[in-house]
Amino acid sequence: MKTYKFEKKSNMKISVELTLSPLQDDWEPAIINFITNLRNSGLTVLENPLSTQVYGDYDEVMNMLQKEMKVALEAVERGLLYIKIVKSDRSNYEPHF
Repeated sequence: MKTYKFEKKSNMKISVELTLSPLQDDWEPAIINFITNLRNSGLTVLENPLSTQVYGDYDEVMNMLQKEMKVALEAVERGLLYIKIVKSDRSNYEPHF
């Protein structure tokens, strides 16, 4: 399991949605490795068929993502990495309708 050294916490919570799209025939190993590394980060990670979400303190999440996004992009010949960041912890979101 990878460990990440985190500096002081910023107290700003974020929610990040990520979608890795390798543009190559052998795409599955890169996605599996990326998601596995996110799961092993110790942060809250939720998945669905279209994307992976990471929740937590801004500094912790961004520190981990800086490293793992580089690893993911280095693992593919060509690819896209979509990222959305929301300023708040939306991990407990439930529709109100």
